[in-house]
Amino acid sequence: MGARDGFTDGGRRLRRARYAVAAVFAVHGAVTGSFATRIPWIQSHLDLGSGELGLALVLPAVGSACAMPLAGRVSHRFGSRAALRGLIVLWCASVALPALSPGLPALCGALAVYGAASGMADVAMNALGVETEERLGRSVMSGLHGMWSAGTLVGSAAGTAAAHADLDARIHLGAAAAVLAVLGAVACRGVLDLRAAGGAHPPPRFALPPRPALVIGAVGFCAVFAEGASLDWSAVYLRDVTGSSPGVAAACTTAFTCTMALARFAGDPAVRRFGPVRTVRASGVVAAAGGLLVVTAAGAPSAVAGFALIGVGVAVVVPLAFAAAGRSGPAPSQAIAGVATITYTSGLVAPAAIGQIAQASSLVASFGLVTALAAGLVAGAGVLRAPERDAVAARPREPSQTE
Repeated sequence: MGARDGFTDGGRRLRRARYAVAAVFAVHGAVTGSFATRIPWIQSHLDLGSGELGLALVLPAVGSACAMPLAGRVSHRFGSRAALRGLIVLWCASVALPALSPGLPALCGALAVYGAASGMADVAMNALGVETEERLGRSVMSGLHGMWSAGTLVGSAAGTAAAHADLDARIHLGAAAAVLAVLGAVACRGVLDLRAAGGAHPPPRFALPPRPALVIGAVGFCAVFAEGASLDWSAVYLRDVTGSSPGVAAACTTAFTCTMALARFAGDPAVRRFGPVRTVRASGVVAAAGGLLVVTAAGAPSAVAGFALIGVGVAVVVPLAFAAAGRSGPAPSQAIAGVATITYTSGLVAPAAIGQIAQASSLVASFGLVTALAAGLVAGAGVLRAPERDAVAARPREPSQTE
């Protein structure tokens, strides 16, 4: 009876940990959505040209890439729960900084801090998500990223309402920072509290990603490239290639975002039934089919359907890449940081690459590249293969659970 009670208590703690880290993912996404809707206000308030704004918006990715390798060391020093709490509060607070910036140099600095906080919190929460998934013994990472997408939609909706009400972004983002920081700190109370075993050496401050993470990251790169290209260029594609109205063009972006969120929530059952490799291969087929539909579209309906299929196809790839990175060796945080850096880089490169190819040739040719990368998911899916349970159990872990 005592053993059964202990098992039940352990199961309850794991379920609580899963819901808690899901809430953290939602908070992280809500910060992203809140900021994205107020970029036009910041541009207008600081009287920035398109080139100046574009330069500033590179800084979040730069800050993320530089700071991500530090996340493992922070978790080692303070324990996963305290580290995530501090990082998510810092991330929430940082969203208020861009609106408070008096000029372009300050804005660049604020966005670098914003990106650094985002990247470290991202690595910490994904590492905890992977550990929670391993202890539960079933796929949950896709659903966690679905919560991130849902949080982004909620944050975007609130930001859109604030923008329509002509609310000063300093007030809106300041209030959002305070509310989300409290929600994030409360959510962190339920996550796993992992601490380094006695005598364990801290991870290096900066280190190249391990080789398995580079291979896994290449798969994530393909998915995020297709995601970033579709998110930033789908409305332009509808307007310029199919001659759609601005309303239809905007609806295409919304359709892409919604299908991604829904597919992520449906992803875990698919992974549990078919495994990560077959799921990603099928996803690659769907994304490539969507890309073909986009490049051959004769009108708006076909193009919108194509972008929706791309959203479905790439939705589960990044969550599964993080999960595979966390299983790839004895230093999950380092591997996850490596994959995250590669995928962030892809998200940074994709919109610019699409624009350059479109300028040199056409938008149709640009999305031919997207289609080819989506097809690459089919070939690369094997690197996401889950190891046998015995091998997972034998893998040495960085931390140990403390109650």
